[in-house]
Amino acid sequence: MILAIESSCDDSSIAVMDIKTKKLLFHKKVSQELEHSKYGGVVPELASRLHAEALPKILEETKDFFPKLKAVAVTNAPGLSVTLQEGVIMAKALSISLKLPLIGVNHLIGHIYSLFIEKEEIKPMMVLLVSGGHTKILNFNGIKNVCEIATTLDDSFGESFDKVAKMLGLGYPGGPVIEKLALKGECIVGLPLPLKNSSDIKFSYSGIKNAVRLAIEEKRYKKEDIAASFQKKAIQHLIFMAKRAVKKYKPKHFAIVGGASANLALRKEFEKLSDEFHFKLYYPEMKYTSDNAAMIARAGVEMYNQKMFTDYKNLKIMPRVEFNKC
Repeated sequence: MILAIESSCDDSSIAVMDIKTKKLLFHKKVSQELEHSKYGGVVPELASRLHAEALPKILEETKDFFPKLKAVAVTNAPGLSVTLQEGVIMAKALSISLKLPLIGVNHLIGHIYSLFIEKEEIKPMMVLLVSGGHTKILNFNGIKNVCEIATTLDDSFGESFDKVAKMLGLGYPGGPVIEKLALKGECIVGLPLPLKNSSDIKFSYSGIKNAVRLAIEEKRYKKEDIAASFQKKAIQHLIFMAKRAVKKYKPKHFAIVGGASANLALRKEFEKLSDEFHFKLYYPEMKYTSDNAAMIARAGVEMYNQKMFTDYKNLKIMPRVEFNKC
């Protein structure tokens, strides 16, 4: 079995997975959303302290698995440095005390493997990663072969939802509250479609966000209409760029992963794109869309099978990582 630890942001999570069958034997996650919501976003130092409290309590529940463990996998990149450190310190302690090899997992690749929990991987696959920190189109052809087709020039898709929610006084996290409010509104606020005259495949959300700010300052639109208009344009931008990528690379398999992949309006629009271009569309189960250790365990199993280990002295946290361009 592999034990996996996730602490890249504000979710403390540990999982245990069978290496041969890929069956998830244990999985628990403790969210910090309530603690951070009063500040309108994640406070890194608070998140770190909460991880230090939650992770040991979750680990206590996994002790019966210790004799059967073959490795410890942990998210070491990317993320908040002070929260990544909590998981990595625990993983190193387990590695030394139980004499187990260490596996450092890229959190973003972990999100791809959220598609394959208790399943075999599918490749090649084009993957749209949409979360609070990232908006990317990736080409996935196995754990060692992931390259970047497109990324954002500024804000991520999820981050823009958080910021618009804050401007509207709706609280944190912004994704679910904007999605819920948008159901009550009409798309009557004129907002720009970013980069529509550019031939590149890339994302930008700063322009939409600024246009929303100006609309709020006009004080003539209802909050629900602003939410509906913003969500529609934000998703339209994703579709616009994804369509360019699909036309260029012609994938047979396309997936949407990350916390924002839970947005039902987004899923509906990509189902239309799937019908138009005849690719098979995939999402993680809803419970695995946000950060979790199950996806880290699944990536860890693949890395274990390919002997992708890291000595504990060399396992370092990397708050930022870059993929090779496709």
